[in-house]
Amino acid sequence: MRFGKSENMYRELLERSGLQNRQSDKMASRDSTTAFTDDQLEELCETFNTIDRDGNGFIDLSELKAALDIVGFKLPQWQVRKMIEDWDKSTNGPGKGKLSFDEFQNMCAGLKAQDIASSFKKMVNKRENLETLGGMSTASSEGTTHSVRLEEQLAFSDWINSNLGHDPDLKHLLPIDGEGRYLYDKVKDGILLCKVINHSCPDTIDERAINTRNLTLYTKHENLTLALTSSQAIGCNVVNIDAHDLAKGKPHLVLGLLWQIIRIGLFNQITLEHCPGLANLLEDGEKIEELMKLSPEAILLRWVNHHLERAGVNRRCTNFMSDIKDSEIYSHLLKQIAPNDAGVTMEALSEQDLMARAEIMLQQAEKLGCRSFLTPQDVVEGVYKLNVAFVANLFNNHPGLDKPENIDFEGLDHIEETREEKTYRNWMNSMGVNPHVNWLYSDLADGIIIFQLYDIIRPGVVDWKRVHSKFSKLKKFMEKLENCNYAVELGKQLKFSLVGIAGQDLADGNPTLTLALIWQLMRAYTLSILTQLADSGSPIVEAEIITWVNSKLKEAGKTSSIRSFQDSSLQNALAVIDLVDAIKPGTINYDVVKITKDEEDNIANAKYAISMARKIGARIYALPEDFTEVKPKMIMTVFACLMARDYIPNMDTKKN
Repeated sequence: MRFGKSENMYRELLERSGLQNRQSDKMASRDSTTAFTDDQLEELCETFNTIDRDGNGFIDLSELKAALDIVGFKLPQWQVRKMIEDWDKSTNGPGKGKLSFDEFQNMCAGLKAQDIASSFKKMVNKRENLETLGGMSTASSEGTTHSVRLEEQLAFSDWINSNLGHDPDLKHLLPIDGEGRYLYDKVKDGILLCKVINHSCPDTIDERAINTRNLTLYTKHENLTLALTSSQAIGCNVVNIDAHDLAKGKPHLVLGLLWQIIRIGLFNQITLEHCPGLANLLEDGEKIEELMKLSPEAILLRWVNHHLERAGVNRRCTNFMSDIKDSEIYSHLLKQIAPNDAGVTMEALSEQDLMARAEIMLQQAEKLGCRSFLTPQDVVEGVYKLNVAFVANLFNNHPGLDKPENIDFEGLDHIEETREEKTYRNWMNSMGVNPHVNWLYSDLADGIIIFQLYDIIRPGVVDWKRVHSKFSKLKKFMEKLENCNYAVELGKQLKFSLVGIAGQDLADGNPTLTLALIWQLMRAYTLSILTQLADSGSPIVEAEIITWVNSKLKEAGKTSSIRSFQDSSLQNALAVIDLVDAIKPGTINYDVVKITKDEEDNIANAKYAISMARKIGARIYALPEDFTEVKPKMIMTVFACLMARDYIPNMDTKKN
């Protein structure tokens, strides 16, 4: 098959995988969105979700002052009471007495515009903490600014020094300076980013694929491409980032990517498999399945409060911003989880100065080997990301949760995320869906994520007027079911095979039927890219991909070939290795390729094949086991992505 569309068109197609400029505008108020940066909106959303404990999409007006306090609007009680009275007067019907996120966001935007919140720390460029940069290109330098949190720069640099300082491949880069100002230069050859990814998600990148010697601009670019495509594979949203941006060391993009990678690594261990003691966090009448459906942040809050209760402390933590500023919660937590011989004390609480108190508290954390991410100022100012990272690191190293004896863990295998589920979840998150998908079935049960994916695959196919994006308390169940029914209807419109699948199955989180729909979404996304590249514009089918693979291999003089995506010969991944070398001659180091049929050699080949495919720019979500176990669905996506990569010699992750 011959492709004839321009490279710009292809990049434009890839750009559609991001929702920032399309779906977010449909789902939120345009005026309030422009009032805040992405980070500020994220903090607003996190605050709202913390207050909205029952997850119904609303907070009561009685909780408004607490929500405003958390984000920094320190308004007197009389003023908040006046706002509530005015709101109630202007609202009738089921929305009376409560606020949706959009309404809360608009309210905060109004307060910001009036400049009432002089202490709105999270939304103000503090000179000592934020650095404002102009656009990074000639075209964007005028009228464009990006804020970089110097706390994050320092924290991530320190984390890298602590966790990767021993790596011999990084000895030319580490340690990063004390203030982290050279962090952006250190990522330019791509090696550091690849190593950070492997630290967070071990074995994501086969280190044989990383260029570490005699680097040139070309081999550095290969490393950066490998890092970006691998970031996508673990669930990072890298829309609007490409290897050229990282090669220029754009600070806001580097910090944003590092945070996503580090966050994924920290949250990966909040599972029953890693910590069976999580079952101790169950509330009365709650099933363990319900606990594990909570977001990682919500589970961490539950964990902190569990230890506060065990310590006999009345205070509780509702957020990782205002609640932790006085170091009291942290001091009790550290004392509770510390081994008896660690020497952790509560002496911080005898210090009245909050900055000095935070320093003493962090000295106690250092006794546990867990001082990462925070400075005393980050504690006192309640920097959300860094405090979440600090608590997650504490949990991973010292959970302090014994395995309950009254729970049959052998009967809970279905709760742990399967490899297939994780792959699909990572794919969806890399598409930039909102909200972030933490638990596949419950997070898709209202249809919102599914509609966003439909809109990526076939822009304009979703009639958003038919979608319930906000749910009322009384009709929540019916509104979600209506969404799911419409999701099935759209699937049939796109010719998906949905026999026996109803909206109720999605709303109930039926694993088998939900996965059947998700697979078809992923397949449709992959094939849609190829279809829109074809000269004819006609749909691409699997048979055409097989024909292209064999033709490409033959033209390059390779002896391998494939009969189908179920071909048992695919176990050793040699066809993929040869295809990568056919697309980009000289890429493969055949000295490291195994030619035996040994299972260990097969998995080694598959790891190398996937990493090398990503290194040349193919966006692959499959795992090595998909080849050794011959999983035809995922194998098909690998060859389809390589086919797309063959069309664009210098494929990047974003539209130029």
